[in-house]
Amino acid sequence: MNKSSDTQRMEKIVSLCKRRGFIFQSSEIYGGLNGCWDYGPLGVELKRNLKNYWWRVMVHERDDVVGMDGSILMNRAVWKASGHEDTFTDPMVDCRSCKARLRADQLIDKKGVKQCPNCGGKDLTAPRAFNLMFKTFVGATEDESSVTYLRPETAQSIFVQFKNVLEVSRKKLPFGIAQIGKAFRNEINPRNFTFRSREFEQMELEYFCRADEGMKWLDYWLEERLKFYENIGIPREKLHAHEIPDEERAFYSKGTYDIEFDFPFGRQELEGVAYRTDYDLQQHIKASGKPLDYFDEETKQRFVPHVVEPSAGVDRTVLALICEAYDEDTAPDEKGKLETRIVLRFHPRMAPIKCAVFPLLKNKEPLIAKAKEIVNLLRPHMNVFYDETGAIGRRYRRQDEIGTPFAVTVDFETLGEKDPALRDTVTLRDRDSMKQERLKISELIQLLSSRIA
Repeated sequence: MNKSSDTQRMEKIVSLCKRRGFIFQSSEIYGGLNGCWDYGPLGVELKRNLKNYWWRVMVHERDDVVGMDGSILMNRAVWKASGHEDTFTDPMVDCRSCKARLRADQLIDKKGVKQCPNCGGKDLTAPRAFNLMFKTFVGATEDESSVTYLRPETAQSIFVQFKNVLEVSRKKLPFGIAQIGKAFRNEINPRNFTFRSREFEQMELEYFCRADEGMKWLDYWLEERLKFYENIGIPREKLHAHEIPDEERAFYSKGTYDIEFDFPFGRQELEGVAYRTDYDLQQHIKASGKPLDYFDEETKQRFVPHVVEPSAGVDRTVLALICEAYDEDTAPDEKGKLETRIVLRFHPRMAPIKCAVFPLLKNKEPLIAKAKEIVNLLRPHMNVFYDETGAIGRRYRRQDEIGTPFAVTVDFETLGEKDPALRDTVTLRDRDSMKQERLKISELIQLLSSRIA
């Protein structure tokens, strides 16, 4: 694809997200707030499906991982110990020509001269450090003693609670602590829709292990995480494991991979898988004076574990799912004339709505009653949508556009009016092939559940 068609594709995706209630600009009626987004009725379902599946795979289906949910506000000492207060900065540059505020790595280099990517201007300020943490105050006074920060990552609460979780869960190495939660970074220049935001959600695992097994677990978790993305509908050929070279890695890391995805706006990071050694626990031991070590019953050794961290962005993954799912094809309308069909080809386990139920006509009470019966039958098992307005073809299109994989239609055959043998059967339509099959209502739950899973 060329650049302009990629840009057009992204514009269509952003427009669809607003039009169909996936994602809205935060505080929109007041002109919005840059880098903050609200998820509408469909977006929140998609996001929840992603988080629930991550939790299922990372926690519920494993014996060696437990969960926790840390607070967003923490003692300021945590951020001093972790190094965030002193070093969590981006170099910032202002363009004096167009007044744009930029990260230094966004500048364009033309023949050795730095230029503004917006206006091409060369009148730039010198780079200066800009701390990415949001500062706030705890308690009644706003002075230096009450300063803390909105957390820029969820990992530190896991490290700080390591000993408590270890004692209550009685796990042996290797084991992990998982968390899904909000984090905040005062990005200099949020961009690419929800990709780079100031408020975002992370799905993080800290997997504690022995020092001599760190590299083994780094490779293991990289492969596990690639499999996860495939299982939610992102093909392996659009994923790239980029090994971060030594000179670009955090000084305490012995190995880091970025899992990248081909977005319409370019190849960008979805998740980092990093071997952080024992750096974080050692920092908190030093600063707090409290032991955060592990006692091995078998060898009678006491040591500080090393850690491998797969850290994924919820919002980035939701955006990747939407970008990957978006498609346009042609389908016949009511009169058989071909028209463009917008369809979101979500994997059924990610789709916000799993099944739509339609009575063929909205003015036939027996059809409506039977359709609502089916809705009540399916509702305890999946998210269902009922729709009786408009021609049946229009209703199919509306569901295709929001990615609903299956549609059930109740017609006169369902009532046994044309053929008594077809009583209590419905048509089940597949979103991607648009093919329809006839099956018994009693078979619906089992068939849909197996196709969704």
